[in-house]
Amino acid sequence: MIQNPIPWPNGAKCACAITFDIDADSLIHVARPGDSHNRLYPISMGKYGPDIAVPRILETYKRLGIKQSFFVPAWCIDQYAPVMEKILEGGHEIGHHGLIHEDPIVTMGDRQRAAFEEALSIYKRVCGGKPRGYRAPVYNITPQVVDLLIEHGFDYDSSLMGDDIPYLLEKGGNNIAEVPVHWGCDDWPPFAHYEEIGYVNHVQPPSVGYQGFFEEFDAQYEAGGFFMMIVHPFLTGRLARWRVIEKWLENTMATKDVWFARLDEIVDHMRSLEQSGEYTPRKDILPYYPEQVIRAEAAE
Repeated sequence: MIQNPIPWPNGAKCACAITFDIDADSLIHVARPGDSHNRLYPISMGKYGPDIAVPRILETYKRLGIKQSFFVPAWCIDQYAPVMEKILEGGHEIGHHGLIHEDPIVTMGDRQRAAFEEALSIYKRVCGGKPRGYRAPVYNITPQVVDLLIEHGFDYDSSLMGDDIPYLLEKGGNNIAEVPVHWGCDDWPPFAHYEEIGYVNHVQPPSVGYQGFFEEFDAQYEAGGFFMMIVHPFLTGRLARWRVIEKWLENTMATKDVWFARLDEIVDHMRSLEQSGEYTPRKDILPYYPEQVIRAEAAE
């Protein structure tokens, strides 16, 4: 049961989004900056995303007539600018995903602002305008990043896990929408085998790896909720894996009453209902804790 379900357009029973984080080969450069340029295997694995998988994904979306959201580090936006143009030409959304997939927990302070704002500059130069949404690398959004999102007029974040459906984050008298993620709908645990950056997972067959995703969808559909995949082109865009997702999309669109939409469209819908008084989103107040919870001396 969802206590405060959002009424979806045209009476749809569930809002759905398949969101892609196009990290490409940024991951190896962050993890192994001293010699990443010599590590051809992980570079090629990352490049598979924008070079091979994204065109495949865009073709499916075009055939099915759906628009979706992509989150891309600014270094990747610049490195793979023609791919970004194709995404935007298809009517899809590109969101902020850091400068080069740096961990916000590691870069707090001046470095965080500098990286965040340099990413905005690259986005404007390559994509035009500014992004409406943000997803933190490895989901590690910080209070400082929330402040930066509010300062720069972002409409939503998609990094936290505090609800089953979109809600609001309030900080300092301002608020921003939160479109919640969940590790159960992320393709990293079943498919990422990337020893160079510290992940050695047992790779699942596509039919097994996505089974949990589809069970999550069934529960959300039954509850009138929101289902979102958080996936990566170099993982989910592989031929056999995308075949599973493509068939699921075809079947779901043919047999279920769902609304596939970009995250900015989902946020706009929630906000319009809020403005009209038809719906009141749940609100989380930030920061959760104003100071360190356990002092170092107390932990000893």
